[in-house]
Parts: sequence; structure tokens; C-alpha cells
Amino acid sequence: MMLYAKDSRKANLVIRGARVVDPGRRIDAVLDVRVDDGVVAQLGTGLEANGHRVVDAEGLLLAPALVDPHVHLRTPGREDEETIASGTEAAAAGGYCAILAMPNTDPVVDCSAVLGALVEQARTEAGIPVGFLAAISKRQAGSELTEMVELAESGAAGFTDDGCPVASPGLMRRALQYNALTGCTLAVHCEEQTLSRSGQMHEGYVSAQLGLAGYPSVAESVMVERDLSLAHYEAQPLHLLHLSARESVDALREAQAHGVTASGEVTPHHLCLTDEAVRSLDSNVKMNPPLRGPDDRAALIEALRDGTIGAIATDHAPHARHEKEVPFEAAPFGVTGLETAFAALYTHLVEPGLVSLPTLLERMSAGPARIYRLEPPQVAVGAEANLVLIDPQAQWDVDERSFRSRSANSWLLGQKLRARISLTVAAGRVAYG
Repeated sequence: MMLYAKDSRKANLVIRGARVVDPGRRIDAVLDVRVDDGVVAQLGTGLEANGHRVVDAEGLLLAPALVDPHVHLRTPGREDEETIASGTEAAAAGGYCAILAMPNTDPVVDCSAVLGALVEQARTEAGIPVGFLAAISKRQAGSELTEMVELAESGAAGFTDDGCPVASPGLMRRALQYNALTGCTLAVHCEEQTLSRSGQMHEGYVSAQLGLAGYPSVAESVMVERDLSLAHYEAQPLHLLHLSARESVDALREAQAHGVTASGEVTPHHLCLTDEAVRSLDSNVKMNPPLRGPDDRAALIEALRDGTIGAIATDHAPHARHEKEVPFEAAPFGVTGLETAFAALYTHLVEPGLVSLPTLLERMSAGPARIYRLEPPQVAVGAEANLVLIDPQAQWDVDERSFRSRSANSWLLGQKLRARISLTVAAGRVAYG
């Protein structure tokens, strides 16, 4: 699979004295790392600079850079909310070396012409490598498959109707069959809309108290179970987007135990929050799937720890200010996340001891890369430099004035977080810092 970015100067760096943590290579040591022309050239101590830029990293953390497999760049159609340039700049500031963009744009990425235009745009605008998923069905209408093989040959990073479920079991089965010819990842948004319709938040005690229409967890889990059953029957791999419910996790774990090649992802907001946050009626905690109960959150965290869920994805979904500054019921679903994901998870999961640092790094880097058949970032001699340098002691307030994204619909506005990105090297180039 190809990722696309504008060309820029390759990095020549010596990063000195960082705590280097690479879970995939079982490295956790204080080291110097030398990068020559965008490639990791040496690991050790007392490395010579020889004219390279020197970064004093004592007390900082150096790790493989992050990969986000679920981003909405809103291009084409809503460039007022995000562009390839602004979205990749935001990603670099968040420590990401690669992102994958969803196809529910205007027009939908459902043909080679639209995909090709995005690829060319990325080659001149993208600050870090970006790949583009194409739609499973034409116009994401769920009635006719796209030309999946042709789209794969044109550079599609995978296939999804994200934002819409594939409602027809027959069409979903055919998608699994045709996708076998592409070698791409098939990713599904699991929602039974006859159960979720008009739902504004998780159906439960809080929704009853607030008088808001509920979106039950079973609306997700019944589609998870259906799609896993079809994947099992067709003996084809499947990736489940933005899981939120305990029942969905249970179904995925059981399918994996029975030999289904299935993977799942979870968002920072579902790992950090519950539906209690909706009591604020802040539209920035309105998302699809919705924030669920404490038991659901606990199940997601456990699945992240044990590997049932292999990836963390932001589901970065920018919205214009006027769209979100309305009553909760009228606001669109979705929140941003690229610039805050690592710090939010470090603050809410690592510091309280819920998830280890190596696990978090793996699920934000190598995990998503493997699901989409990308080369996992690593701190290894001879590897292309995809590195993130983090100050784990830094405390900072989330303020939209610092955002690179064009939108500020973050659930973290005004909160204090720990851990801040100091430097991002993506595809051998300094992308941030």
C-alpha cells in the first residue's frame, strides 16, 4: 500500500540521552539515536554529531512514531473544516508519522477519479504520509459495490463505508468476497440503524435522567456479530471500527478464539470517558458511537491490554464552530483528536496504572500499521526514521489557539494534560519540532 506526502529535506539528527522505548524490539534504555539522511544509522552512547542537528533529550521519551488509521480530512467538500495540509500538520503535532483518511467526503471516494485527485493533492500538500480509504459501496448508499480492484490498483489504502453501516448482509458478503482480490483491509462501521435511529447518547440511566433519546449498545453489537459471522463464513479478514460496547468486545474476542482473522480499534474518548460526561450537555462529547457506561469502558481497556483490540484510532472528526455551538440534540456527531490523543491517554490511562506505556505505544503505532499492512515504525538501524520525542513530565492546558487543525471541537478543551510531543520525524523528515 502506498502513502503519499510532499517531498522535503531528509533529516540529519543526533538525539541524545533519551529513554528509548520500542515495544516491538523490546528496547527500553537510555540511548543516543543518530539519523543520517532520514534513516536510523546508529544507536548507542556518545554518538558524534558531525554537523548534524543535536537534540538534547535527557529526561525525554523517544519511541516509534504513531499511526492513526481513522481520520476525517473533510477533503473534498468541507475544506472549511479540515484540509490535507491542516490535518497532516495537526497529526505531526500529535506525534503521528502516518494517517489514513476516511472516504465519506463530498463527493465520496468511490471511484478512481476522486481517489486519484486526492493522491495528487497529497503529493503537494501532505506534511506526513497519508493514505486514502475508498468506499465499499457507491456513494456509501449500501446498494452497489464500488470497483474495488480498480480502486486498489489506483492506490486505495483499504475499504470502508465509515459513517454508514453496510446494512445488507448480501452486499457485505460480496464485499468480503471481492476484497479478497485486492489485498486491502476491509473495515466496517457496525450500527443497526433501526435500533440506533434518533439516538443522541448511550441508552441507559444517564440518558433517562437527561431525557435524551438513547442509542443502545446492542445497535452496535448485533452488527459486530453479523459481520464477524460473515467474515468467518467467507474465511476473510475484517477490521471493526471504533468499538464502544462490552458486547462487541466479547464478540470480537470469541471470533478470534475461533480462528476468525478479525481486528478492532478503539478511540481515546471511549477509553477515557463514560456517558456521565454527557451531563454537561457539551456537544463536544457527542459522537457516534456514543460514550457508554463504566462497564463498557472497563471492557475496552481490558481488550486493549490483552490485545483483543489491536489499535487506537482517533476518529478525528472536525466540525465547523457554528455546527457544534447549538443545543446538544441538534449538533452533529464527532470530535477532533489528532493533537491530543497521546497526552489524553497518557494522562487518563498510563499515569493511573490502567495501561502500561509499552502497551499504549504499541497500540498507537505498530498495532494499527499491521492491521493496514504498513511497515511498522521502529527504532532500528537501517529503518526509515519514524520517531516521536515526548516530554512525559510536561503539563499543558488544551487551548484551541494552539491547534493546527481548522476545527476545535475537542472534548478536552480547558483540561490539563501531562506529556507533550517535542519532535516528530515522519518518513525520514522532521515534520514537527
